[in-house]
Amino acid sequence: MKKSFIHVTIFGAAIIALSSCKSGSKGRLPDDGQVHGVANAAKINPKRPLGMVQIPSGTFHMGPSDEDLTSSLTAKNKQVSITGFFMDQTEVTNNQYRQFVNWTRDSIAAKILGAPYVKQVSGEDYVDWTKTATIKWSDNSIIERLDQMIVPVPDRIYGRKDIDPEKIVYKIEYYDLKEAAKVENKGIARSKFIVKDSVKIYPDTLVWMRDFSYSYNEPMAKKYFYHPAFGSYPVVGVSWKQANAFCNWKSVYQNAYLVKKGFASESDFYLPTEAQWEYAARGGRSQMPYPWGGMYIRNQKGCLLANFKPGRGNYPEDGGFYTVRADAYWPNDYGLYNMAGNVAEWTGSLYYEGAYTFQHDMNPDIRYNAKDSDPPRMKRKVLRGGSWKDIGYFLKNSTRTYEYQDSAKSYIGFRTVIDIPTFGEGTRR
Repeated sequence: MKKSFIHVTIFGAAIIALSSCKSGSKGRLPDDGQVHGVANAAKINPKRPLGMVQIPSGTFHMGPSDEDLTSSLTAKNKQVSITGFFMDQTEVTNNQYRQFVNWTRDSIAAKILGAPYVKQVSGEDYVDWTKTATIKWSDNSIIERLDQMIVPVPDRIYGRKDIDPEKIVYKIEYYDLKEAAKVENKGIARSKFIVKDSVKIYPDTLVWMRDFSYSYNEPMAKKYFYHPAFGSYPVVGVSWKQANAFCNWKSVYQNAYLVKKGFASESDFYLPTEAQWEYAARGGRSQMPYPWGGMYIRNQKGCLLANFKPGRGNYPEDGGFYTVRADAYWPNDYGLYNMAGNVAEWTGSLYYEGAYTFQHDMNPDIRYNAKDSDPPRMKRKVLRGGSWKDIGYFLKNSTRTYEYQDSAKSYIGFRTVIDIPTFGEGTRR
């Protein structure tokens, strides 16, 4: 197996909890010929997902709240219904994404150092973190043993043994339900729908210089992801594929803990659909053009309500030159920060100009997992919300645009959502 393709999935995160019988004096069901039912032994996790808010089920008018200024006809007004979900209050921050990077880095290092494993599955080792001590990166003897993770000698500055970002590779595994659900695939072995992929996950910090020609942005390239002053700022330089890798890791990380504690595993985290994103951004104000519910981008005192490009380019007028903290400005009525401005946000949806004309009115979505060999048109993913470098038009709830899934930009971030039961027993309010 290639050294860069290191498996970093936690072993033992069971998806299906064993059932047990709770009736009867000794845990057995009464033998009376009646159906009593068998409860799942797993407990319901009572905690609300950290840093997330509940978005209730509802119906709204998806699309322009006023005239189509660009006459593009890519977002026709349409009434749709959305089931409830939980969404991150803010865009994913540098600190949060750094936890993902460090976990992956430490997993790779643990394998190189000979950390104990539970067992091999399909020829690959799964790290058992219950038996693996924390790696001491300040220990020179440890660094000497991790030479394959260190930048080559010709690439070192003053001889520093820095970690090579190219070696921080996360391996994704998931079951493609959409493909398995197709009628023509009925009866085909489950293994045919297990998707495996490897993604280099370190953010592209050079986007700050690459995105803007003849502009001095070197300080941002050097410090934005690394310096603690930017820890609560939204992560950027992350492609759509990297954002999905983060969602996969967040799911594995959470469910491994829940199963270990005897709780039922939860749904997977994922990038919101385009419809989910717009519904959440509107905050229950169906016909308003902006997340804050008003018709304008300034309040009555003349203060700007988001981080974007005011006027003809007075960038600092809104309080931020580039990005600002992920929890800056007032949240919308659902408690979500910066659904307009700061950074544009990846959604999970494929960008297709005529999508609104054929999508279902119940949880509408259109997805396509483009291959590297696919034409660029098939790699377009919907962006929403506008960014710190965009004009006010892109801040509107209904404005659609796109970027290619393998691209990373200094003005694109993301937030995650998760489907958790919001009704019946175990409701988290």
